Amino acid sequence: MMRRDSTSDAWPRHVSYNLACMSVKSHFATKDPSVFATYRRVVDVARTFGPVAEETKNTSIHLVRHTAFAGIATRRSSLVLTLKSASDIRSPRVEKREQTSANRWHVEVRLTAPAQVDRQLTAWLRAAYELAGP
Repeated sequence: MMRRDSTSDAWPRHVSYNLACMSVKSHFATKDPSVFATYRRVVDVARTFGPVAEETKNTSIHLVRHTAFAGIATRRSSLVLTLKSASDIRSPRVEKREQTSANRWHVEVRLTAPAQVDRQLTAWLRAAYELAGP
């Protein structure tokens, strides 16, 4: 257990503490209202597949089944949805793709409105959700 020096109010310099816990709400504090509406649509659709936990990180929010299946990074007027995939997704909607292992890809899609969470994106989200299961 780390103890503070009784002569100092400061924690040791070599110890890093994240005292500012990020909340879902804090990720949207300075964003356009459409960004939060789009986020809610993604989460609502994901929850039609089964249980989904929202895990906040410093720069993103992870959607988790047993493991993370999606990551959401907020921008001023959009969000970047990163989906786990078993294969590359060839679509003009995918802005970035990365093969992370032999059978795993991460693909990024920029969303600016709830209506962009359509059938195609729902299918990708469902496939990512299934990959994160037992």
